[in-house]
Amino acid sequence: MSETPSWSFKHRDVVILQELSKDPQRSSRDLAALLDDEYDIDVSHVTVSESIRKMREDGVFREAIVPNEEYFIFGLFEFKFDPDHFADEWRDAMTYIRDSKHTLFYFLSDGEYQWKSVMMFPTREQESKWIHEFYKKHGSVVSNLRNSAVHNVLKFRTDAELLASLDDESTE
Repeated sequence: MSETPSWSFKHRDVVILQELSKDPQRSSRDLAALLDDEYDIDVSHVTVSESIRKMREDGVFREAIVPNEEYFIFGLFEFKFDPDHFADEWRDAMTYIRDSKHTLFYFLSDGEYQWKSVMMFPTREQESKWIHEFYKKHGSVVSNLRNSAVHNVLKFRTDAELLASLDDESTE
């Protein structure tokens, strides 16, 4: 599990994150020019690059490569526990899901199905094989695995406007 970063945001950092969320491929030179032109923030591209590097290292944001959904099938997997075997076997099952090459996003939630993951597979057959292997290895800790096919991914990005909440200046 990751820790919450202890980053003290400058207005410049928030703007950089907002602009990167709009175009993750934007260069530090382009960002420095944009900061100057649109936000009246005068910094060098070296400062921009260093700020991005430090935020990345401190865990302020994560980077992931997510292939176009046309190359893989995506599924939402939800795991319901069997309380009789949970205490002894939960960690191995959780690690198996988390470390699977097919797991894109894994999280805990409340309710009856407390583990959830978004997984990706090249084929439905591989998805089915994964489920079969999971049940063989960890079926005693899970009373039910519910999976849903994810069709037509219509949005997968962070809107820049949401990042404004990180800026102390925007709350004044």
